[in-house]
Amino acid sequence: LNRQKVNIEEKTRIAKMAAALVSDGDTIMIEAGTTTALIARHLPGNQDVHVVTNSSLLLRYSRTNPLLNLILTGGEFRPMTESFVGSIARREVERFNVRYAFVGTDGFSVDNGLTTHLVEGAEIVRVMSSRAEKTVLVADSTKYGRAGFAAVLPLTDIDILITDDGIDSEAKRQVADLGIDVQIT
Repeated sequence: LNRQKVNIEEKTRIAKMAAALVSDGDTIMIEAGTTTALIARHLPGNQDVHVVTNSSLLLRYSRTNPLLNLILTGGEFRPMTESFVGSIARREVERFNVRYAFVGTDGFSVDNGLTTHLVEGAEIVRVMSSRAEKTVLVADSTKYGRAGFAAVLPLTDIDILITDDGIDSEAKRQVADLGIDVQIT
């Protein structure tokens, strides 16, 4: 997957910062995406973490980390995004309540919120966010100002944004003004 090779250093730093939010015994959801998938790689010190995901990319990390309790949704498999989507995936996600939902995006801005090119992925993100105490957006700075085809969530539904230092100070201020905790790697 080419998307896994784009901005890899930034995505890795973002994923490490996101993983640091997770404590022993936590329950989390991780939405399918290249940055979000890296979060699981950086959870090895955490014990008894329950992860609900629609991403097949997490399988490789759960094999190497026996402390992770992984629940992989079923659903329609999308090879391009290594994800499960559709009504089955949505129903599975709706069965759980978690502390954090870690989500990604194809683009985000104050005006357009989170957007994606894949309509069925938007449904999963909305449900994950609704089942979480806090929604964490992990997105490299190149995604700011971009707009994908489908609206996902208003930016005000995000509690924490973790991004890299490439985001300009005005964008950071606008996001923070919405009450979002902006964390820069």
